[in-house]
Amino acid sequence: MGALKKEHLPSYTYADYCLWEGKWELIYGIPYAMSPAPMIKHQHISHKIAWQLQTIFEKCELCQALLPVDWKISDETIVQPDNLVICHKPTQEAYINQAPVIIFEILSKSTSQKDLYLKYELYEKEGVNYYIIIDPNSKVAKIYRLLNGKYIKVCDTVEEIVAFELNQCKEKIAFDFSKIW
Repeated sequence: MGALKKEHLPSYTYADYCLWEGKWELIYGIPYAMSPAPMIKHQHISHKIAWQLQTIFEKCELCQALLPVDWKISDETIVQPDNLVICHKPTQEAYINQAPVIIFEILSKSTSQKDLYLKYELYEKEGVNYYIIIDPNSKVAKIYRLLNGKYIKVCDTVEEIVAFELNQCKEKIAFDFSKIW
């Protein structure tokens, strides 16, 4: 008897996902439970990110900041980033189906490996311009920018103001990381 192979595992689709109770993500047909609910520190940081993004984009007619919403990448991959920015009008009401321009993921004990490796590779492959990984314990934000199809680390920051170029709306935005802790 050999090692367990991916083709021997069950694979699920969006139709299955829609029937599940609770919060889930589906990545390459493999379900990932998103419970328990995020810790208070996680929620606090997410709220501060959302507030700042909302303020930044309040006058932009194209871009908007969203809290966890389904991003249906394919029939086998649906994720819910913690905070995200889209610069397009969604074509669906139940989910977005185009890549966000910025994604923030806040690490937690139960999701850190998925965020650091699996989602990093997925977001890179799907063309997310900026991937920001927030570590609430060390209070460090790792910022990656997509260049020529690969993520390049822009910086690690605690309290700097970082400029993000958004080609879609010809804007540069300034995000103050000191305000999220």
